[in-house]
Amino acid sequence: MVTAAGLAPLAALGARAAFGDALGWDLGANPIEEVSHETGIWALRFLVATLAVTPLRRFTGWSALAPQRRTLGLLAFGWATLHLLTYAVLDVGLDPETLREDLRERTYIALGFATWCGLVPLALTSTRAATRRLGARWVTLHRLAYLCAAGGVAHYFWLVKQDVGPPLAYGAVVAALLALRLAPRGRRGAPAARSAPGA
Repeated sequence: MVTAAGLAPLAALGARAAFGDALGWDLGANPIEEVSHETGIWALRFLVATLAVTPLRRFTGWSALAPQRRTLGLLAFGWATLHLLTYAVLDVGLDPETLREDLRERTYIALGFATWCGLVPLALTSTRAATRRLGARWVTLHRLAYLCAAGGVAHYFWLVKQDVGPPLAYGAVVAALLALRLAPRGRRGAPAARSAPGA
């Protein structure tokens, strides 16, 4: 169910690309920019959703949420990878000189790439085998998810330049989730499950 919901926006993007003119819902005058925006915003949404699982479990006792954390984390990584590929392949055509220049001169691109790099080890260690192998180190590593979320928000903020309301709203949500994560655990708090990015 969660996976289907996570892939539904991708199906919508495909429909807009293929049938947008007929549906009156095309990708606009700059389709690459629209795809870049959509993939980036869904990556951030799923990363925030991943971070929300543990606080929700702690304060509601909904243990059924725990298995969804891994799925949400992998969806965030998948959307972030699509966002990166949209820029690297569709926007600059994998031109190495342009890629190097953008990484040097455009802070938001460098930060976005660094954020994606931070998500890579989280995705690679999201399996149960990796959780068992890493032990307590798994929890330490997956706290990187909060740093990645902050990086995603900053990337979004520097990208939009003028309409900073949406990235500031995401930043406030991430800050609130971090505060909840750090809040003292009550007697009825549910124990954190080690199963996905965002622990």
